[in-house]
Amino acid sequence: MSFATNAVPVVRQRPARVPMSRAAALLLLGLGALITVLPFYFMFVFATHSRAEIFNLPPPTWFGDNSAANYTNLLGKVPFWRNLWNSLYLAGLSTMTTLFFCSLAGYAFAMYNFKYREALFGIVLATLLIPSALNIVPFALIMQAFGWIDQPRALWVPGMASAFGIFLMRQYIGSAIPKELVEAARIDGTSEFGIYRRIIVPLCGPALATLGLITFINSWNNFLGPLIIFRSVETFTAPLALRSIQGLVNTDWGALMFGVALTVVPLLVVFAFASRQLIEGLTSGALKG
Repeated sequence: MSFATNAVPVVRQRPARVPMSRAAALLLLGLGALITVLPFYFMFVFATHSRAEIFNLPPPTWFGDNSAANYTNLLGKVPFWRNLWNSLYLAGLSTMTTLFFCSLAGYAFAMYNFKYREALFGIVLATLLIPSALNIVPFALIMQAFGWIDQPRALWVPGMASAFGIFLMRQYIGSAIPKELVEAARIDGTSEFGIYRRIIVPLCGPALATLGLITFINSWNNFLGPLIIFRSVETFTAPLALRSIQGLVNTDWGALMFGVALTVVPLLVVFAFASRQLIEGLTSGALKG
């Protein structure tokens, strides 16, 4: 006589994951912040030292007294304040035009149902897959055919409606602004541009701040575009002017680092005021249903 027994499976419990303590998390974040800040710190420190002092071993770790000489040497090599104004002019104009045209296009793709809408939006997204290096020669030839060589408009006009900006604004408007609100405004007799100005723009603050900050930083740091377009040192942007004073051997690194420090200050100020809007704009599309 046999008895059937049911084997009880043995369930092995995984060891509980030990949560990271608050002190360890703060230590890790502090280490990451230190690694991020150190290059900026040494950049400002080297801007106050001479070339010989910069290449001492060990290098200087505190501010020196050579700032005035570095500033004088910098202005003796390039018209730096004119170059800095060129960067500010291009970055500001690129940001304003990009925000206007990309928000208009994003509004159209998100709120209008027209023929071939998805196909056109797919073409816009497909342009993001083209490597930027492939556009160098066509860009130079087109600008030369237009007679825009050594003209600032060659850098801000082609980028007024960027594919990334259109994609960002379309996704944000489609997820953050209900179509019923736009329909109600149309029933009340509001014009289409009035809807854009009174409803779309005020409700797209985080997305506009995000796109504006990204556009401003990209335009400010743009090096290849000015290198292709500009010919005279008076039209150089700040990055191109700083690169022009860097030689193979006899480079005044004190003056160069002083110019780099002055160039980075506007970016740090802009990012400090817009960092919260940048994070909110990048995450809002994922948090909204």
